[in-house]
Amino acid sequence: MAHSDLRLRKGRILAIRDLPTLPSVLDEVVALVEDPTTSTEQIAKIIAYDQVLSAKVLKMVNSPIYGFPGRIGSIHHALVLLGFNVIRGIVISTSVLEIMAQSMTRLWTHSVGCALAAGCIARRAGLKDPDEYSVAGLLHDLGKLVIALQLPDLQAAIDDKIARDDTYPLSAEKEMLGFGHDRVNAWLAKHWNLPPSLEEGLSHHHKPHLARNYPKFASVVHLADFIVHVLDGGSEGKDLVPYLEPKALDILGLTTQDFGLIIEDFFAKHSLVPSFSL
Repeated sequence: MAHSDLRLRKGRILAIRDLPTLPSVLDEVVALVEDPTTSTEQIAKIIAYDQVLSAKVLKMVNSPIYGFPGRIGSIHHALVLLGFNVIRGIVISTSVLEIMAQSMTRLWTHSVGCALAAGCIARRAGLKDPDEYSVAGLLHDLGKLVIALQLPDLQAAIDDKIARDDTYPLSAEKEMLGFGHDRVNAWLAKHWNLPPSLEEGLSHHHKPHLARNYPKFASVVHLADFIVHVLDGGSEGKDLVPYLEPKALDILGLTTQDFGLIIEDFFAKHSLVPSFSL
């Protein structure tokens, strides 16, 4: 692919303005924000289950306006810093695109599953601030949504190739676009001043052993993605099970026995997913 084509497509990706979220999720958050008795913890709990609202909140709090660029990776911390008025503005400005409702529901379910699995893995590995790893799990496929919104013609070609050749989505993306959703994640994370740890978790979740500075973030998301795909705890559709990089367990100091206990923990927590009317 010519450098000019890459530059053009990257420009279209970073020109993203409106990210759609599920109507039911948005309605739930709006109701909480408008209720004067609602606590920050209640709002954080709901937003932490939606990749779009989480991305917008983190983008806002890590902007230079608030003086915390690249430092905030927790949804609850972000809400405390932003305050209710800003959160209300973010919620009101979030668009709802009905045409994406079905595909978004699959993506939402998969992303929530990964968030839960990432938290289980982080706790089993004894990592500090497991909630931040959950955020990385929640947002790991955000690039897929942005590709669909900003490059719809090429997304159609990706979908056709996946259906025709039964190939991995990441491989189809690279062939049709010249890059994958993991690279889009890296662009967005840099553009939005997200924490470096979150950036590596999002951009290296398919190859965690290549993460230079935060391999544990990338490894947690990698394992979470694998678990949810294998157990079909919210598959995005026709996605094949991704390759499991054995080094991810080594990076986290986990054994295969630990992995089995993580899966048990994931099953136990899966019932905690909010019951939105999807």
